[in-house]
Amino acid sequence: MAELLKVEDINVYYGAIHAIKGVSFHVDEGEIVTLIGANGAGKSTTLQTVSGLLRSKTGSIIFEGKSISGVPAHTLVSHGLAHVPEGRRIFLQMTVEENLEMGAFTQPNASTASSMEKVFAQFPRLEERRRQIAGTLSGGEQQMLAMGRALMSHPKLLMLDEPSMGLAPILVEQIFDIIRELHKAGTTILLVEQNAQMALSVADRAYVLETGKITLSGTGAELAQSDAVKKAYLGG
Repeated sequence: MAELLKVEDINVYYGAIHAIKGVSFHVDEGEIVTLIGANGAGKSTTLQTVSGLLRSKTGSIIFEGKSISGVPAHTLVSHGLAHVPEGRRIFLQMTVEENLEMGAFTQPNASTASSMEKVFAQFPRLEERRRQIAGTLSGGEQQMLAMGRALMSHPKLLMLDEPSMGLAPILVEQIFDIIRELHKAGTTILLVEQNAQMALSVADRAYVLETGKITLSGTGAELAQSDAVKKAYLGG
């Protein structure tokens, strides 16, 4: 598999706080790679740095063989990188359709309708609510909408930040079923998730972040069997 994303020795600061400390990892085409760790470990900060919302003081971020360090976040969408942020951040006063149309802003207008039909095929619940105001959707439906909006940009890499946050267990299962289906359809995914058990169950490879550093890496199955991971994150 070709390497799609390579992150090398990034260091990110919030003022005097050193949040990300020499983090390096890669994502190959067709993979699901997950970053797991406790709250405050630096998972979301890492995604925000890859997607151009934050800047690293060192290192490099290479996407499809080209440096994207310093490239503005909105420009990266047209490069094929889509970020579904923590907390979903949908446009609450817009309809489902209007939110999806916003996700297609980098694409030709002629392709919007067919892209939306593909999203509705993946998320039938959204089609049922296509003219509903997004702020009236349930938490699970809002997460589906945030993911659907990202897919409207035809991403080469879909980055998901805590997609299970705040959802009931049955909805978490549904969201992860959708992640599996997207992966099966060929979407490359970089997943940040506090629910380590679910994340490792879908991941080809995984990295453990602790206080801004990667402390463990391996396949999803390997880390799920790791005594250190079981003790820290899997209740074992």
